[in-house]
Amino acid sequence: METDVRNNPGLLKLDLYCKGARIDDSLMVKDEGGRPILRTRAGLGSGLEAILPDNLWTNIPTSEPFTKASPYVVRRREDGSIWIDRGKEPIAPIRLAPRPNWYDRKTSSGIQMSRVGTLQGTYLGVYPAKVCEYWLEKPAPTNCRFCSVGLNLGADDADEKKVQEVVEVACAAREQSDLTYIDFNTGHYEGETYLDILEPYIRAVKEATGCLIGVQTPPHADLTRYRDLKAMGVNRVSFCFEIFDPERFVEVCPGKAEAYGLDRYLAAVEHCATLASRNPFKFEPWVSNGEIIAGLEPYQSSIRAIEWITSVGAIPTVCVFRPLTGTDYSDVPPPSLEEMVPVFASLYEQCMRHGLPIGAAPNVNVSLVMLPWEARWLVSRKTRRRFRLKEARLALLRRVFARKFLADLRRHDEKRRAAAGVGTKAS
Repeated sequence: METDVRNNPGLLKLDLYCKGARIDDSLMVKDEGGRPILRTRAGLGSGLEAILPDNLWTNIPTSEPFTKASPYVVRRREDGSIWIDRGKEPIAPIRLAPRPNWYDRKTSSGIQMSRVGTLQGTYLGVYPAKVCEYWLEKPAPTNCRFCSVGLNLGADDADEKKVQEVVEVACAAREQSDLTYIDFNTGHYEGETYLDILEPYIRAVKEATGCLIGVQTPPHADLTRYRDLKAMGVNRVSFCFEIFDPERFVEVCPGKAEAYGLDRYLAAVEHCATLASRNPFKFEPWVSNGEIIAGLEPYQSSIRAIEWITSVGAIPTVCVFRPLTGTDYSDVPPPSLEEMVPVFASLYEQCMRHGLPIGAAPNVNVSLVMLPWEARWLVSRKTRRRFRLKEARLALLRRVFARKFLADLRRHDEKRRAAAGVGTKAS
């Protein structure tokens, strides 16, 4: 593996998650057309959205106290270019993720569109329902200790959102930002109502945009609901169990441990993975994700989580712990780069070993996490050579799926425009 971040954008992306960066006074993000640093309910959007070499999208921590000690600085040069420097040493040129024009538009109900949904990399993230009820528990909240969902409500993210508002934002993002994927996220609600809440949004947005749809909720007790979600057009389900060590899971996620338990999360990940097509000559856009946070348990435990998730046919989503301001873990230091490299190297290796369809969806660049395909930067050339045939097969899969999906999406756009802009009106 190339160990110089100047020549390894994957390593740089990972190191920036661990250390963050400072923004020099020479760079005025808004004036440069960059995206605002927003405190959305997802929490991790607290950083600078940027594009590194090799088109690696990232969200660089900039707002948290730990970033003050970072060796990295984002600067604007006199020629207008923007660089990440390490002290005064040039590291890499970057581009700011462009701020979409629709962010400042309003829905027909008068809400600013960026308060309804925001781009996270190149996909649209929407948290449509009320705050996760772990934050409302009495006598004391039982929220996950790293979470900022209950802190950010009403800051840059609106409370409950109407279906029509979300449709309008999704259509604007599809039209102006070449959107291909939309992700819906909820928290815990008494009575397991989260899927009931999301289904009207899913149906309406799928019909209006034709985009790929993802859902991230706690695991529902009735696993047949996921086959129903698939039938209505959902393409991805994600279960954030965060921690693989059972004892640490209870410490970090007390509400999840009490309401569901780790085993139920794992059962949902495994069940949903079985819903994917087993035909090796046909790629069906359906994936099951198990989501973990690296840096809140020993890195060896995160590796075991990756091995288990991939062994059942699901794809891991691995976040690097970020100590967000105001959370219970705001003073917990982020993990070191040295601990994270073997975790993400395992992410690539295990996904390739099990032949999982990583990186198949077109124009889905994720800023908040390092994707399995991006983690190829963190393995040796020998490892890459071992998987060269599988990489070639993946490349073919991407081309074939992208050609068909994008053609279908263009036809959907034409029909929507022909219908006199239904679902796109905004004041």
